[in-house]
Amino acid sequence: MKFTLLIYGAESQWNALSEAEQMAMFEQHGAYSEALVQAGLMVAGEPLDVAAAAKRVTDDGVQDGPYADTKEQLGGFYVIEADSMKTALDWAAKCPRLPGDQIEVRPVPAYGDA
Repeated sequence: MKFTLLIYGAESQWNALSEAEQMAMFEQHGAYSEALVQAGLMVAGEPLDVAAAAKRVTDDGVQDGPYADTKEQLGGFYVIEADSMKTALDWAAKCPRLPGDQIEVRPVPAYGDA
């Protein structure tokens, strides 16, 4: 079963890091991604640009972001193939994150798969 690990955090906290600290976090994610690959779980994963770079298509046209009135923004994601929610949660707990960041784990339904 597929699970998505959604990484939420405060962009202001990320922006306060030095370039060296940001690169260290990217290296941690690289190692985490490699561990997922070695475990045979990795499907996909990507960082996302800042919320202000987002666009939203609505019935009224295209709107510029950000949209959420919250300090936490979706910063990236992983999609993994795991045998259970417990396994997905175990891997989510290992995901690199800044203090206060949260990892949301959601099953990916297999609609229409035979």
